[in-house]
Amino acid sequence: MKALVLALLAAGVSVAGEPLVLEKTIPLPGVSGRFDHFSVERASKRLAVAALGNNTVELFDLAAAGRLTTIKGQRKPCGVLFVPSKALLLVANGGDGTVRAFETTKFQQTERLSDLDDADNVRWDAARGHVVVGIGEGALAIVSQVGDKILGKVSLAAHPESFQLESKGRRAFVNVPGAKHIAVVDLEKLAVIATWPLEKWRANFPMSLDEEHGRVFVGCRDPARLVTLDLTSGRVVSDCEIGADTDDLFFDGKRSRVYVSCGEGFLDTINVNADGTLERIAHQPTRAGARTSFFCEPLDRFYLAVPGKAELRVYRPTP
Repeated sequence: MKALVLALLAAGVSVAGEPLVLEKTIPLPGVSGRFDHFSVERASKRLAVAALGNNTVELFDLAAAGRLTTIKGQRKPCGVLFVPSKALLLVANGGDGTVRAFETTKFQQTERLSDLDDADNVRWDAARGHVVVGIGEGALAIVSQVGDKILGKVSLAAHPESFQLESKGRRAFVNVPGAKHIAVVDLEKLAVIATWPLEKWRANFPMSLDEEHGRVFVGCRDPARLVTLDLTSGRVVSDCEIGADTDDLFFDGKRSRVYVSCGEGFLDTINVNADGTLERIAHQPTRAGARTSFFCEPLDRFYLAVPGKAELRVYRPTP
């Protein structure tokens, strides 16, 4: 019976009692290679996925649960961002160090900004009306919201992986696995104001914040653990085992859970207890290499990009 359940889950068939239930699967014919980051435009319910290995950005209509269009001609697209204040989609291309802006009606290019070597993650800084891009051997680039100029840079000790911005404050928290720490950046001073060493855990790639309770969740690959740190001091609060090769994780504040997508071929759900301790409550098989995901809290849906089969799986969290 257990073997049957595992086979059904790996094939994308939901099993009763799981915290994430598969709702739909959207096939992506003609797309090959691995995926990278996501962005959602909440008002129109459109989702953008960087298909890094295919050199395209794939657009989805979430209301219709279908593929909308494809933006071709990219160079290893990594980060994507729907700019909330503009009808624009920004795409960070790691292959040629560009950030390209596209209007969101026909997705025609409007701007192309160069000199952003190894452009990767992209975040919207709502407080200052800027875009933040992780780049190169170690920096955050501050980019105008229309993607036409670089406004400043913050030097880091090595290449930044996932980073998160406070919604009401001025700090950014940056995973810097090459330096084995988390860098805390003041976005107004454009300076690193603290570093939090990760002595027991290495290869810290994904990150998510729980600002209400003052926590930052960090996914590490060596060993494969989810680590919780205090958002003020950087003190380690708790940690627990997760699947190998994690690349994305998201905090679900409504249910006090963390969803972790792991390239080993699992989707882990971690319960965050009132005292901050962590407990893995599900280890759902997916497919090897399916490590890129996105949780949209306003839409209450979790999206998983699956390479090989080239599909987007849409999950509904259970109460």
